[in-house]
Amino acid sequence: MVTEPIEGWNVNQMAQKVARDIPDGSYVNLGIGIPEKVAAFVPEGREFIYHTENGLLGMGPVPVEGQEDPELINAGKKAITAIPGACYFHHADSFTMIRGKHIDVCVLGALQVAENGDLANWSTGEAGAIPAVGGAMDLVAGVKTIFVITKHNTKTGEAKIVKNCSYPLTGKGVVNRIYTDLSILEVTEKGLKVIELAPGVSFEYLQSVTEAQIFQ
Repeated sequence: MVTEPIEGWNVNQMAQKVARDIPDGSYVNLGIGIPEKVAAFVPEGREFIYHTENGLLGMGPVPVEGQEDPELINAGKKAITAIPGACYFHHADSFTMIRGKHIDVCVLGALQVAENGDLANWSTGEAGAIPAVGGAMDLVAGVKTIFVITKHNTKTGEAKIVKNCSYPLTGKGVVNRIYTDLSILEVTEKGLKVIELAPGVSFEYLQSVTEAQIFQ
């Protein structure tokens, strides 16, 4: 087993990998945190229409510092902009779009992802933990394709790509693809297939830091 630390992709490179795999013309919802970075990477010649569940279709990039509109924020309460042609609506209508399967792709973070595509991304289940599922359960149930973007392991080295999730589930069998700092993994009927390895990462090393079984 390789014991030397491997740098892998940084979060911007991870976000760029996700954006590369989003089809042209998709309606896309981005989760809070690392997923938000995907908005900055739209491949040349493609258009994505970004949706935020607090009531905007046509979310633009982060505003220039000093030009933020306090009334224009995303679901994570961060300042955003709106593209020409954007529209605003009640958050109930926004969730109707989600539940009606009108959103093509959702990019979410994760605490754990199981080899069968189960996702846990809202709580560790610890006593005293504040429930904060937000719209995640609606998103994984209603959006056609779910991409997860996350660091491969926790800060203490524990596996986040696991055989079975030990944290409360957001959804069962909902994840299609996982993007980490070390690899891109496709969820298949046979398990987790390695689509791409980060520079300097071997298959053997990746398996050694992954609790779930992977294959090439």
